Amino acid sequence: MQKKLLVVLATSALLGLSGCGMLPKKTDATQNQSAEKLYAEAREEMAGGHYEAAIQLFRRLEANYPFGTYAAQAQMEIAYAHYKAQDQAEALAAVERFIKLHPNHPQVDYMYYLRGLVNFNDQIGFMSVLYSQDPSERDPRATREAFAAFKALVDRFPNSKYAPDSIARMNYLINAMAAYEVHVANYYYRRGAYLAAVNRAQNAVSDYSESPSREEALFIMIRAYDKLGMFDLRDDTQRVFQLNYPDSRFMGGKGSGDAPWWKFWSKSGAKPAPKDVTATR
Repeated sequence: MQKKLLVVLATSALLGLSGCGMLPKKTDATQNQSAEKLYAEAREEMAGGHYEAAIQLFRRLEANYPFGTYAAQAQMEIAYAHYKAQDQAEALAAVERFIKLHPNHPQVDYMYYLRGLVNFNDQIGFMSVLYSQDPSERDPRATREAFAAFKALVDRFPNSKYAPDSIARMNYLINAMAAYEVHVANYYYRRGAYLAAVNRAQNAVSDYSESPSREEALFIMIRAYDKLGMFDLRDDTQRVFQLNYPDSRFMGGKGSGDAPWWKFWSKSGAKPAPKDVTATR
């Protein structure tokens, strides 16, 4: 009896396995779609803001038609979709992959531009909290990487339609980096680290000479040199300051007598500023 029961169970198991094999396999709805159809659906998902769904469809398109005209386009769209989804790491990885695979593609300049945009948006987030955190604890790496990416585009593709916007963003980034150096210099000055303040202000003056922040950087240097008792350097910096910014907002007209209010050393017994400094450009 027991032997018969085992035979029945074994037979049932075999029939079950056989039945499973006879069932139709579940297929991907996109498996047999044309490249054009897949691309249209992916673009539709992108337009609706469904970036993850779009990415999956673009990946399916690339996998199904790796040698077709849509494959490279799908790779670019994947990078853009990650960018729109604010996934910086995946977007940059997709950009780098495309540039490596297609260095001579007619639209590779766009991928250089997109690499800059990804880092640019990252640094915008960084700059938005610039004044709410200790500036000495952060490194604006994304700002420098965005600048380098836009510069690579302009250097390699000077006639690209993305070059003008890249140059405009580079100018913004230069000012942002200079402002960061000045902010850190002020941070050190307020805490009595005058030598560190001078060093960071000098960075803004030497590295970003065309930035508006250069004016404040020179002013910080004047004050920091005075605190350090380095009066010759203070006076040399004052000459440069007055020659370049005769109408500076830091000269304010708040003082009394012949010395502007910011010539605080003239009232303290320290070495006075030379009288032969002119305020002309």
